[in-house]
Amino acid sequence: MKTSTQTLILANAFGVEKAIKMICEAGFDCIDHSLFGGKRGSMDIEADSFLSEMENLRKLATSYGGEFNQTHAPFASFREGDDDFNTWVKPLIIKAIEATGILGAKYVVIHPFTVSENQKQANMDFFSSLIPYAEKHNVMIAIENMFGYDPVKNMLVKNVCSDALELSDYIDTLDSKNICACIDIGHCGLVGENAAEMIQQLGSDRLRSIHIHDNDHKNDLHTIPFTKKIDFPAAMQSLKDINYKGELTMEADHFYNGFPKELYKDCLQLLSRTARVLAEMV
Repeated sequence: MKTSTQTLILANAFGVEKAIKMICEAGFDCIDHSLFGGKRGSMDIEADSFLSEMENLRKLATSYGGEFNQTHAPFASFREGDDDFNTWVKPLIIKAIEATGILGAKYVVIHPFTVSENQKQANMDFFSSLIPYAEKHNVMIAIENMFGYDPVKNMLVKNVCSDALELSDYIDTLDSKNICACIDIGHCGLVGENAAEMIQQLGSDRLRSIHIHDNDHKNDLHTIPFTKKIDFPAAMQSLKDINYKGELTMEADHFYNGFPKELYKDCLQLLSRTARVLAEMV
């Protein structure tokens, strides 16, 4: 099974071209390109030259023996009552879909969103409007399981697509070959969901993409597996049971926090080795 990790923190530290080189040289098979809005990820998705740069990055990855398996679109995808933000972000999400196709990646992860009324319908309308772009650029939109925040209890709680039932319902209702699920294993733990059970419930037809990182079931730590509370052997067994056909994508960039940049390469190599140990369980 192939392994992957995102470009975000390495691209911010060293530039996206060096980040790609580092990821490939660390032993990852694939790259998850962070296509966040503004200049996050070291590349400005708003720039006119952004799409033309994607083909160059694809060639660069190939030259190092790597490939792009997925991307992450800008988020939040929608903010209730914020027309200026929504007018700004929607074209960038569409641009991220096109960029995903140019990179040769199969999946673009896009967050569902919360609204006060008719939440499912609002999401159905939003994702349905994106399907033609996914079809045009031959990519799949991977809807991610999310969490919310309760300010009264001061804790993270279930929110849109937090469990397998709702995430499955969204995918089945959209009923498109260009729609699938991305399970964020860390998000499962934050809302009391069992990642292994959620994987089983979604099944391989829906589940095509995965984010791997660890946490303490209280905070979205995005750190390296085997250091907190997520049961990774159980989750990997479920991936094996359903005959999961995607890649294992590490989204553990907060693991770098506190280390000087001179040690990022060492951190990356440990992430790569950890991803390989997980892959060998599937």
